[in-house]
Amino acid sequence: MKVWIPHDSGHALLGELPPQITVETMEDPARPPSSVAGVRFWVPPFLATRKIVPFAHELPDLAVVQLLSAGADAWAGRVPDGVMLCDARGVHDPSTAEWVVTAILSRLRAFPEMIRAQAERRWAYDEVAPTDELAGKRVLIVGAGSIGTAVRDRLAPFEVEFTLVARTARAEQGVHGVDELPGLLPHADVVVLLVPLTDRTRGLVDEKFLAAMPDGALLVNAARGPVARTDALLAELSTGRISAALDVTDPEPLPADHPLWKLPNVLITPHVAGSVRGLLPRAYRLVGEQIRRFAAGERPENVVVDGY
Repeated sequence: MKVWIPHDSGHALLGELPPQITVETMEDPARPPSSVAGVRFWVPPFLATRKIVPFAHELPDLAVVQLLSAGADAWAGRVPDGVMLCDARGVHDPSTAEWVVTAILSRLRAFPEMIRAQAERRWAYDEVAPTDELAGKRVLIVGAGSIGTAVRDRLAPFEVEFTLVARTARAEQGVHGVDELPGLLPHADVVVLLVPLTDRTRGLVDEKFLAAMPDGALLVNAARGPVARTDALLAELSTGRISAALDVTDPEPLPADHPLWKLPNVLITPHVAGSVRGLLPRAYRLVGEQIRRFAAGERPENVVVDGY
């Protein structure tokens, strides 16, 4: 059974595999390492775009597509019939949660303003002090999956109040349903987006969503750009009433002339929340476990169903 992975360094990170498994590096579909016949398990490149998705249909024996990303929006519903699509749920929990905490603290404590002042060699105390603070804030986490839980755990020492929202309510766990957002948003100082991009979440953050957020609130998007309507986001942020920290945008990359870049109340990073040095060791540990399950005739974990 052939397995294709996108990194040479991944071979040593997979762990011991059954002897019938042959692992080859395939970075570019235009240069396959061998015949497409016999490839049963394929790991596409991290953050692969939709351009590479059709290649799954050129692998006649494919059974599993194992993503290195937590999001499967580019792939869901587009792999061949009978092929299992698996995401990398759990792999990005530490890194994305760290980015969320960093973004919240940076925005609340006015780090972007102070970095701009530093570049100008300007002591900006009178401009920024006193800054806001995280302690005592009400944090609404929209997306109560593994990353949402990781964010909650890392924010807990900061003396904040949490509300978690999922696709459907889980009353026994204190998790609210997404249909409750209109009543929850007016009471949130920080709103963190961690939902997958699906037909149901595309455009979730629209004019009504943003208008329901209280003055001075912070929106943090570590999900996918299209979860928020860019025109609505730009209009609301341009008023200065709320602020935002965005690791993802729509379009992405954000064009150099886009007006979002110029807003002083917006922190933008280039979709780096999951791009850390520890990514590949964690990701290939999961890939190795998935290969061993599949080779043993077991169903892999993290199978994507209805985009989740």
